[in-house]
Amino acid sequence: MQRANHTEVREFVFQGFSSFQEHQLILFVVFLALYILTLAGNLIILTTIYVDHHLHTPMYFFLSVLSTSETFYSLVIIPRMLCSLVGLSQSISLEGCGTQLFFFLGFAITNCLLLAVMGYDRYVAICNPLRYSVIVNWRVCAMLASSVCATGFSLSLVQTVAIFRLPFCTSLIEHFFCDVRPVLDLACATPIINDILTLTISLLAITAPATFLFISYVLIISAILKIASAEGRKKTFATCASHLTVVIVHYGCASIAYFKSKLENTKDQDQLISVTYTVITPLLNPIVYSLRNKEVQDALHRVLGRKYFS
Repeated sequence: MQRANHTEVREFVFQGFSSFQEHQLILFVVFLALYILTLAGNLIILTTIYVDHHLHTPMYFFLSVLSTSETFYSLVIIPRMLCSLVGLSQSISLEGCGTQLFFFLGFAITNCLLLAVMGYDRYVAICNPLRYSVIVNWRVCAMLASSVCATGFSLSLVQTVAIFRLPFCTSLIEHFFCDVRPVLDLACATPIINDILTLTISLLAITAPATFLFISYVLIISAILKIASAEGRKKTFATCASHLTVVIVHYGCASIAYFKSKLENTKDQDQLISVTYTVITPLLNPIVYSLRNKEVQDALHRVLGRKYFS
């Protein structure tokens, strides 16, 4: 019986934002505006880093990789969500759902690991400045970036294959995209190994890098507090303030989404959390790094030839 149901379910239907039926046009306009701002913000950051040679440093190399990953991350989710909001497409094939989940998880895990690598970069720059150029050289940067991407998509592949080997008994996804828990809920039965695998990947992708970042920032703050002058402490902390802001919001949303008990789930609450990490968080990166980072502001001034942000 499970095998028959599995062969019949070849297409899923998104329930989307059906609870906000009368507000879907407003949601479309808001989400479209945020998406355009995300694309524009990341494009500005990438262009500024590429054009301005002052930003050709490991820190901004990792930022450019993060901006690229965030752009593709939002591209995987938001265009289809916008189509659903205006009634163009509420369905997705089994293969399309698997593809969306694979790329969503791949870029999401990559972003988490990249933030940890950026934390390591700040740790070396502040706690071991004399050896910074030796420890974090361009070869190391390339190896770290490629390793992070490979790890992210390897974990994503394992999770996606494990989910889509299950038989599905229903086709209605109570969500606006193919996320882990909403898709697992469609399975005729979820073996305990899938729950263990999901928890393990969450620990590797969220808890492990978050712990690493916590330790890094404890050491960073300790080093900053040892600086004699208040101006020196302020200037040093400013170099990692933008990264710390992005880390807190990014890992906060991810932790709530993937470690929240199943018993606490409500559809509207889950959608609100998902909107935060699929629509708001990708926009946070360019906003924080353009508004709070003096080096990027100065580079923008040089690139544009005038001080729009003064």
